[in-house]
Amino acid sequence: MIKQTLGNTGLEVTQLGYGTMGLRGPNTWGVRVVEDQEADLFLNKVLDAGINFIDTSPDYGIAEERIGQYIGHRRDEFILATKCGCCPVQHEDYLEVKHEWKPEVLKRNIETSLKRMKTDHIDLLQFHGGDAETLQAEGLIDILLEFKQQGLIRFIGMSNSLPNLPALIDLNIFDTFQMPYSCLSPEHEECMTRAAEQGAGIIIRGGIAKGGPDAVIQRDQLNAVWEKANLDELLVDGMSRAEIILRYTISHPHCHTTIVGTCDDDHFAENLRSVEQGPLPADLYQQITERVQSVISRL
Repeated sequence: MIKQTLGNTGLEVTQLGYGTMGLRGPNTWGVRVVEDQEADLFLNKVLDAGINFIDTSPDYGIAEERIGQYIGHRRDEFILATKCGCCPVQHEDYLEVKHEWKPEVLKRNIETSLKRMKTDHIDLLQFHGGDAETLQAEGLIDILLEFKQQGLIRFIGMSNSLPNLPALIDLNIFDTFQMPYSCLSPEHEECMTRAAEQGAGIIIRGGIAKGGPDAVIQRDQLNAVWEKANLDELLVDGMSRAEIILRYTISHPHCHTTIVGTCDDDHFAENLRSVEQGPLPADLYQQITERVQSVISRL
């Protein structure tokens, strides 16, 4: 699998990463639950396929525990990214996701994440949201830098979206930025470019747009962009909707890795085949860009 250098970190990450939200377990949210045996098989399948970037969070139920339990013994095979600022509350039948920007929360997050994932260090610790003013006022960036000095983490990152991203990029302190982006939802492209030009690694989430119009869970806004841009006309050589969306994402020069969080064997196999096909031809990429921009400008 093709690898990209994650900004100035020097980390070589696979273009296709794996997001573990789907491994959150029972009594969290949604109707699709992956049992322990399936989680074990899938995590090992991800590594066996050559994927070396795994993204998780304390907000994802028991995902961190499953990483430690099922692939902790393969720790040297993957780059591990998790998040902080997380105060999830497990109720009887659902998981309430909450964030608090306090030093004690960050310290608790790093302690529990290291223990759950059976490791002595996190490669990338990312703020799971937050704004520049609050993070600075509470001294939280300094705390992550202390973790780095202690060898608990290697790099610090930010997982966020508009409108918070511009001010966070202006701090010029984060090694990586994780943000949403796809051909159907390109509004963060300027932020991608600004951050990348500073030397930050760019991690894309939503890079397959949940499969677009063929997604299990339909998203009307994304479907509307697809339909109004007549993107079905551009499918060639048996290309699926999910394939063209994913290949568009990895075609972006500032996409170092895109994390896709499926637990479906068929979808996973399709994602691997799509990435193996590589970036889209330049003319097709340009056609999609122009069509989508025309649609978005009219919305």
